[in-house]
Amino acid sequence: MSVPIGSTPVASCGAGLSHWQVPATDTLPSFPAIVLYPSTIATGTANIGPYTFAATLDAPVAPGRHPLCVISHGGGGSHLLYRSIASHLAERGWVVVCPEHPFDNRNDRSRVNTDEAARDRPRHLVHTIDALLAHETWGAHIDAQYIGAVGHSMGGFAALALAGGQPWSMQRVPLDTVADARIGAAVLLAPAIEWFSTPGALDSVRIPLLTMVGEHDPVTPAERVQHVLRALPPTVPSTIEVVPGAGHFAFITPFPAEMRRPDFPPSVDPPGFDREAFHERLPSRIAQFLDETVLSSR
Repeated sequence: MSVPIGSTPVASCGAGLSHWQVPATDTLPSFPAIVLYPSTIATGTANIGPYTFAATLDAPVAPGRHPLCVISHGGGGSHLLYRSIASHLAERGWVVVCPEHPFDNRNDRSRVNTDEAARDRPRHLVHTIDALLAHETWGAHIDAQYIGAVGHSMGGFAALALAGGQPWSMQRVPLDTVADARIGAAVLLAPAIEWFSTPGALDSVRIPLLTMVGEHDPVTPAERVQHVLRALPPTVPSTIEVVPGAGHFAFITPFPAEMRRPDFPPSVDPPGFDREAFHERLPSRIAQFLDETVLSSR
């Protein structure tokens, strides 16, 4: 099968994976990330801690310039949790970067669910994109005209902020954060939407959005997400899909069997929901949306 990658078709596209340390700036610390990408060799497996990726570690990068997708994890979460989405996009020809948000991750929860985290998360993503495009290796393999964003929970918040949403603080004042006009479309998975509930908060959004929410999500209820997003400008292409039976954590790749337990909520789903089966479909739905929006002018 031939898969279009940027301006270069690549046959039998596999997925590679590399570790990367996003460099520090005057205002941001250095933080880890993984980069998945299209490769000229068949997809293998790569293990990071308890997690197995459908990717080959440090495989050669497919020639040409490829579209870029940044994936933002949830509050107090991990950049390693969206393996099925990242690997599938890489096999479809995307370079995918998954950064670990400083002070808001599984190892450092000091700013989880705070105004500071909300203010800085979009900055982390903008800096990650900037640094990747400037990198001596990765910069040569990315087509900066084609960039998409995917985020889950607080990651969905960050993706919506990049798209032009103006978040408001817990004290009801606008947060001093950043948007990124390079983002061509965004996927919001159970987004933390309350930051955008102030009238006018979504007035500057211009890009296509795909929002997916769980039917049985008590954290970001589907009805609330739908209500807030009704304030989007009418010219914004916006699709909202409610996933039958799903909870808040359905969008995380299924955990290894030894990590699934009732006292670990991210591994638990509502009764009757099959996360394994859902992740047979979810990555291709996201890839289809990004291909049809970000790459529509290619």
